[in-house]
Amino acid sequence: MPGPEQKFHQLIISRLDGHKLLSTVYREQLIDLVRKGIGGFIVFGGEKKEVSSFIDKLQSLADTPLFIASDIERGVGQQIDGTTTFPGQMSMAAATDLHNSESLKVLEDAIKAIAYEAIDIGINMPLVPVLDVNSNPDNPIICSRAFSDKPEVVSQFGNIYIRMLEKLGLISCAKHFPGHGDTAVDSHISLPVISKSIGELNAVDLVPFIEAVKANVSSIMMGHISVPAIDNLPASLSKKAVDLLRTGLGYEGLILTDALNMHALREMQDVAVTCVNAGIDILLHPENPDAVAEELRQAVETGRVSEEKIDTAIARILQYKAKIKNIKKVRVDIDKHRTISGSISDRSVTLVKRKSQLAPLENVQDVSLMFLADERFRNAVRGHKYDQGVDKKVPHVNRDILRQPLRAQTFHGG
Repeated sequence: MPGPEQKFHQLIISRLDGHKLLSTVYREQLIDLVRKGIGGFIVFGGEKKEVSSFIDKLQSLADTPLFIASDIERGVGQQIDGTTTFPGQMSMAAATDLHNSESLKVLEDAIKAIAYEAIDIGINMPLVPVLDVNSNPDNPIICSRAFSDKPEVVSQFGNIYIRMLEKLGLISCAKHFPGHGDTAVDSHISLPVISKSIGELNAVDLVPFIEAVKANVSSIMMGHISVPAIDNLPASLSKKAVDLLRTGLGYEGLILTDALNMHALREMQDVAVTCVNAGIDILLHPENPDAVAEELRQAVETGRVSEEKIDTAIARILQYKAKIKNIKKVRVDIDKHRTISGSISDRSVTLVKRKSQLAPLENVQDVSLMFLADERFRNAVRGHKYDQGVDKKVPHVNRDILRQPLRAQTFHGG
C-alpha cells in the first residue's frame, strides 16, 4: 500500500519518452517519480532493448508494480524501434472474415503477436481496443483507428481483442467512452461536442462499451468529448459520465482519462480535482505529474476532495496491479510477426466503390499506390518526390516497408 506521501502520485500515469533514455538526467527524473510512488508510465518511442531494460529497472525500484501503458493500436512498432508494426483496426476488420476459421486464426495470431511483443518490452497496459463507432466520415482523429462504422462489428472485434489480451494477463483498455466516432473535431486540438440523444447513444456509440463490460475489460478510457445529453463537461471530467459507466453499465474496473495534456481541456480549471471527484481512478499523461500530485494533496487537506475518493481509487488500482505481477515473458519471433502483419495487409485491400472500369486493375504489372503516412514512412522513401500525398513512382522500395504504415499497398495485376 502506498504511504501517505505516495498515494497522490499513485493515481498518475506519467510520460516515458524512450528517445530520451540516453540522458542520465532524464532517467533520474523518472526514477525519482518511482520513488515518489508514481502509478506508472505511458511509453512513447525509443529502441527495443534500451526501453525494455529501463522499464525492468523501474519495476525493480517500485514498491508496487508500475502500469506501463502505450498506444499500440498498430502493434508495438507504432512506438518502439525494432518491433513489428501491424495494420490499424479498420484494416484488421477488413482483412478478417469472422465466420471463417482460417481468417479468424490469422487475426488471433496477430493479436497474440502484439501482446507478446508488448510483454517483451514490459508494457502491461496496451491502450487498445478502440471501440469508437466511426459514424462520421469527416472524423479527423478516429477514422481508420476504428474497426467499423457498425456498432455490432466494432463490438465483435473489440471483444476478441479484450478476450485475448486479458487471457495473457494484460490490462486491456476500451476507448474512448462514451464514443468518439461521431465528431469532426480532433480532441488533441479542441473539445468536440456530440449532439446526440441518449437513445441515439444507446443504439450506436454505447453498444461496444456495453459488450466490453460484459467481456470483463480491465480498464476504460474516458474521452475528452462533451455529450450534452449526458453532461456539458468533457466526459473525462464528468461525474454523470462516470455514473453512466458505473451504474448504468455496471462497470467495476479501472477508469482512466485520456491524456490530460490534450488541448481539448485547455479551458478547464482544476482538472485533476474535478476528475477525481467525478470518480476517475487514473490521471493519464499530465504535463507535470508532481504538480498534479501536490494539487490533489492540497485538495484533500482543504476538503475539496475526500480521502475516501483517493483511497477508493487506490484500492481499485492495487487490485489490478496484483494481476500484472503474474505476466510471463515468452519468446518473440519478429520475422514470424512481420509475416503475419504482411498477410493481414494483403487481405485488407478493399474495393469500396467501383466507377467505370477503374478497378479492379487488369492486364498490368505490379502497381504501387502510396499515400502520405507518418514520419517513419516518409523517412523510408525519402529522396523521392511526392505529389499531393501520392508518389507516382517510387523505385526500389522494399514491399515490407510499404506494409509498415497501413496506408500503402502493392497490388498485383493480371
